[in-house]
Amino acid sequence: MRRSGLWHPRLAAVVAGLRHTETIVVADPGLPVPPEVETIDLVWARDEPALLPVLAVLTAELVAEEALIAEELTDAVLLRGLDRCLGSIPLKRTSHEDFKLLCRRSRAVVRTGETTPYANVILTAGVPF
Repeated sequence: MRRSGLWHPRLAAVVAGLRHTETIVVADPGLPVPPEVETIDLVWARDEPALLPVLAVLTAELVAEEALIAEELTDAVLLRGLDRCLGSIPLKRTSHEDFKLLCRRSRAVVRTGETTPYANVILTAGVPF
């Protein structure tokens, strides 16, 4: 057993296997996931787990060079939380329609219980050097 960090076995394996420029999505339960993209379903109830704690654990484990959200995400509380979780990771925006298209190329979509509209983040893997 690990002392800290990511304990979910499948999620830890996906994060460890990400290569430079590959992506992983942290999503609300309403984001449509294409059948060819792996879904790691963490949701057990409405708003559980919330997106920000899941994102915080992932960004602590993953070298991310960029984060992407939909332009339609306007919730001030969630946006402030994203800024805290992402720290120095650059945050970009795109339309929700383009966001959904980009999800098709992701290694996995991690479903949370977050119910804030458009609460989805694409993380692009970077390198530690």
